[in-house]
Amino acid sequence: MKYIKVKIYTSQQGVEPLTAMLMEKGITGAVVENPADIEDLLSKKKEYEWDYIDKSVLQGQDQEPVVSVYFEDTDEGREKVQELKIAVMMLKSKEMEGVFGWDANLGRLYAEDVLVDDEDWKDKWKAYFKPAKVTEKLVVKPTWEDYQASPEELIIEIDPGMAFGTGTHETTGLCLGLIEKYLKEGQSLMDIGCGSGILSIAAAKLGSGPILGVEIDPDAARTAEENVKANHVDDKVTVKIGDLTKDVDQKTDLIAANLIAPLIIELSQAAFDHLSDGGVFISSGILTEKKAVVEEAIVQAGFEILETQEKGEWCAVAARKA
Repeated sequence: MKYIKVKIYTSQQGVEPLTAMLMEKGITGAVVENPADIEDLLSKKKEYEWDYIDKSVLQGQDQEPVVSVYFEDTDEGREKVQELKIAVMMLKSKEMEGVFGWDANLGRLYAEDVLVDDEDWKDKWKAYFKPAKVTEKLVVKPTWEDYQASPEELIIEIDPGMAFGTGTHETTGLCLGLIEKYLKEGQSLMDIGCGSGILSIAAAKLGSGPILGVEIDPDAARTAEENVKANHVDDKVTVKIGDLTKDVDQKTDLIAANLIAPLIIELSQAAFDHLSDGGVFISSGILTEKKAVVEEAIVQAGFEILETQEKGEWCAVAARKA
């Protein structure tokens, strides 16, 4: 099968608004090629004890960031490509209108597409996914990478496939940190929109009780199930294809949802209804500019806000069922 690769050229400042726009449109699995990430990696040379660096890694340092997404080469896929190009132009218009501040520079925001074979791209992104310590205890590593863990570290092996959630994005890292903080040993957990299954696996490694991962996308659910088995936590984690508001009738001690602001607002009441008394709702994937409206919806659903954490352009909220 052939795929359409859409490359969107942006700036350092434009990466976050662009990826946020993609998430809000339900486009996950984007590959971000950002020279700043290489600089960050090079700054950790002592931590990784590298003896040499491949020159090809350094060649792209002066280039502009590129965000790439893929669509099947079908009528529906080509229609989605056109919709995405329009969305990119609208993002550029917002920049010119001062939505991101009058001094904002989101770069060219130019989208180009090219037809590629499946074999050309499906494994290329793996070069950018390296082991990363995302919380005090949790280390996320791809299944194909080696990592020597310290005694106190818990390793999560992830092959995200076409699902969202490698742990390296701020939204996932914030959510994992709050789960680590509020989940008590033996408590049950629901992972809403479980994607790659990373939150469910983390909860299992942290000592939770039974875990239910709920995912509306069958492909993502399959990826989650594979990752759950690869991490040997399938005795604790069950993945269900469905919608929290329609297909789940049980209660739990903690709900984690790493989604986007509109979905969190929509699901806040359902989260309250599915939590045991005193249960905790952790939501992430919220742009800081939408923090207030999300917090308001969570409070209106009956929750008490425990804390809101921010990282970059993103934030996560922990709230308790009163």
